[in-house]
Amino acid sequence: MFAITAARFDAEDPVSALEAGQRPDPQPREGWTVVRVRAASLNHHDLWSLRGVGIKEEQLPMVLGCDAAGVDEDGNEVIVHGLVGDPTAGGAAPGVRPSLLSEVHDGTFAEKVLVPRQNLVPKPPELSFEEASCLPTAWLTAYSMLFGKAALNPGSPVLVQGAGGGVSAALITLASHVGHRVYVTSRSEAKRERALSLGAHTVLASGERLPERVDAVFDSVGQATWKHSLRAAKPGGAIITCGATSGDAPSAELTRVFFLQLRVIGSTMGTKPELEALTRMLAATGLRPGIDRVLPLDRAEEGFRAMAEGDLFGKVVLTA
Repeated sequence: MFAITAARFDAEDPVSALEAGQRPDPQPREGWTVVRVRAASLNHHDLWSLRGVGIKEEQLPMVLGCDAAGVDEDGNEVIVHGLVGDPTAGGAAPGVRPSLLSEVHDGTFAEKVLVPRQNLVPKPPELSFEEASCLPTAWLTAYSMLFGKAALNPGSPVLVQGAGGGVSAALITLASHVGHRVYVTSRSEAKRERALSLGAHTVLASGERLPERVDAVFDSVGQATWKHSLRAAKPGGAIITCGATSGDAPSAELTRVFFLQLRVIGSTMGTKPELEALTRMLAATGLRPGIDRVLPLDRAEEGFRAMAEGDLFGKVVLTA
């Protein structure tokens, strides 16, 4: 089968470590099934893998990709929940360390992917394969942060730090749809305008003071925005973090955290039941992931370059 793999690691130019070519077909194993991939979306996780984060050199070559939608062995249209060993999926083997596809097991940037049967979610007919492939990591992460972690009341003011990327786009879309007052920051005027088109209430330059303090801050940037996030949250508010693209060692400012009784909550991806709920929500409401580019699998490098250069707002989808 044709696949896109991490052939080596390169911290400075991760895309140069990509390799496209033939790989052995997945071998059947009990409790697992082969999905013919129709579409798979890129995530920053894939760039980190090419830098050597999350996988070891002895695992190379590793097929990249966490997300996919396709057709299972019985002809069903499915979405792949990429968290292997998720205890909420049912029947998880004792002692299996949860991991994303492409960390321990080959990922989805291939014509076929082998996954546990329990990791399949029915694809609603309302969603295309391309749209469905955007859900399991970025949109599921946003859904879990917003509805599972933040504990917000309807109409709450919230802040999304950084307007670019799949998680931020999903947060803006979902939060505005359910009635939250969404503030969004970005260094890019073009991305601020795009955030407004997704439903943001107000957009600001990075670090700019908000008109009001918010009930929750969603921060995937880390070090560069952490101080602003702490100051944007009202007493008793929450900062929900799912990443640290600018660095993971900001000043904690613990006095501010405990005097204002702020909640700092970590979040990674989401559960299978949350993915099922997310797909039902999108099917019922008409909300859809923003897709910037759809490329054939053999042009994956083009999509990786765009993501590495920050030249995206929505998702890049690869079609097999």
